[in-house]
Amino acid sequence: MTKTMANALWLQNFIAVYSDLGTENLEGLRQIYHPDVVFCDPLHRVEGLDSLLGYFQGLYHQVISCDFTIASVLEHQGEAAVYWTMTFRHKQLNGCQPIEVEGHSQLRAKDNKVIYHRDYFDVGAMLYEQLPLLGSLIRAVKRRAVR
Repeated sequence: MTKTMANALWLQNFIAVYSDLGTENLEGLRQIYHPDVVFCDPLHRVEGLDSLLGYFQGLYHQVISCDFTIASVLEHQGEAAVYWTMTFRHKQLNGCQPIEVEGHSQLRAKDNKVIYHRDYFDVGAMLYEQLPLLGSLIRAVKRRAVR
């Protein structure tokens, strides 16, 4: 993860934790998320810190590696948008080869921790395009859509 000029402590902590996030240190999420956090991504919505930790444990169970590179950060009055590229390797996707997905996170802070986190990314590029038969079909549909 690249360094950022984020001024707010909660945002600095968020970026620091995600820079080292892996299967062995998911408990580090407790440092940055509020107990009443709401987390949304294109696949799920979870509420509460314990539910979020359980969700991440499930996600990381099949992950070999996962790294985030921060492209830019916009922050204003307890809210932020973090633009990133995630590079991950999964035991059952793309022959365990790296998959790169661009996205961004919308964040809100309360009590110096993240209380709302919503991720926006192309779930097709992340997951569906990596599956043998479905991936070919989705890529063909995307090609036709731009003609």
